[in-house]
Amino acid sequence: MSNKLPERREGGLEAPTRHPIDWKNPEYFNENALVTELERVFGICHGCRRCVSLCNAFPTLFDLVDKSDTMEVDGVKKEDYSKVVDHCYLCDLCFQTKCPYVPPHEWNVDFPHLMLQAKAIEHKKGKTKLRDKILTSTDVVGSFAGIPVLAQTVNAINNNSVARKVMDKTIGIHPQAILPEYHSNNLRKRFGKRDKKELTVEATESTRGKVALFVTCYGNKNDPQLGEDLITIFEHNGIPVRLTDKEKCCGMPKLELGDLDSVEKAKQVNIPELVRLIDQGWDIIAPIPSCVLMFKQELPMMFPDDADVKKVQENIFDPFEYLMLRHKAGKFNTHFENKLGKIAYHVPCHQRVQKIGMKTRDIIQLVPGTTIEVIERCSGHDGTYAVKSEYHEISMKICRPITNKIKTSEVDHYVSDCPMAVHQIENGLEGDMKPESPFRLLKLAYGIAS
Repeated sequence: MSNKLPERREGGLEAPTRHPIDWKNPEYFNENALVTELERVFGICHGCRRCVSLCNAFPTLFDLVDKSDTMEVDGVKKEDYSKVVDHCYLCDLCFQTKCPYVPPHEWNVDFPHLMLQAKAIEHKKGKTKLRDKILTSTDVVGSFAGIPVLAQTVNAINNNSVARKVMDKTIGIHPQAILPEYHSNNLRKRFGKRDKKELTVEATESTRGKVALFVTCYGNKNDPQLGEDLITIFEHNGIPVRLTDKEKCCGMPKLELGDLDSVEKAKQVNIPELVRLIDQGWDIIAPIPSCVLMFKQELPMMFPDDADVKKVQENIFDPFEYLMLRHKAGKFNTHFENKLGKIAYHVPCHQRVQKIGMKTRDIIQLVPGTTIEVIERCSGHDGTYAVKSEYHEISMKICRPITNKIKTSEVDHYVSDCPMAVHQIENGLEGDMKPESPFRLLKLAYGIAS
């Protein structure tokens, strides 16, 4: 490939164009065509290197090039291309924030979706590890580990140093990685026992004023308190909240594995349920940025002609995006009783690429006596990447700029919209200071008893 840059074309400042994922086309799984495209895109990345600080996929690629005989991509063994693919966890930041060659540029680079295609081909060939299949089967694992008594047993094993060493040697779960807790008293059970509040619905031009919560696997079984705090904040703002009647995993873990058929199966359960609620006048929210992104971006690109997928895309919101829309309409409660002090706020990658701005920061800084230190760096967690034995230490290295910033900032609280990311940060801090959620901080600011 020539290193000569193409001449500037008319209209060279167009917004990036994202092409649909053509995974229903048999040619999508053409391995020879994939290798040719990998070589082409890797050559462009090698000549640019703007994304070297985002994740370990790019340093891995550049090391392979620099250590090759030719010091160009043609010197890299084709079988080593998978080493680059394995380090990509589809955060999408390279496409959304760094790459100058995304479409409509004639070089047409979409690094994350090329990595997705490579993962999908590997999965189709049956090369997915059993460990990775289990880690991404959040519905099944949560249903099993959330059974009373079993939940306590699983949590005890996950916190036992001897058991963790065995897990490291046998299935490849790193002994120092924080694993999520499981709760038999999950969010759906807790919500069913709550006194339902009668709230007056106040619609605005941008929201209908009542929300259905897509609970998510993590929010239901692993961190039900997160959902309870979210519901409390919304109801404190006069917003009625209900749960979806049924749901499957959003599909993001299986997407990152390249298991696109499983993504479609989850979609076939979730989309009809969400459309039913939307048609009844409910807006949709979810507490995990990755799950919101799945419905806002990935499913619409996998199913570009599905009108129901499009309807969900247009009616699902990040929780703080929703609260900010209410604030702009003069309907957000700004009667705070307590100051929050100095907060380190980590912005998750899957929220950044939604292109909604820092709505969590914007809401929290409405609290008087509050200052926010924003940290826009990847935590390196990615749901499963950080718990794997071969990647955990790399993930902690990626997280180090965040922990260093928090250590030197003398903050009163540190938070992230992503509960998995904030526990990764907690792991790197190795101290007594515990992470909190933005919803928990708002409860503190409002003076709402826990």
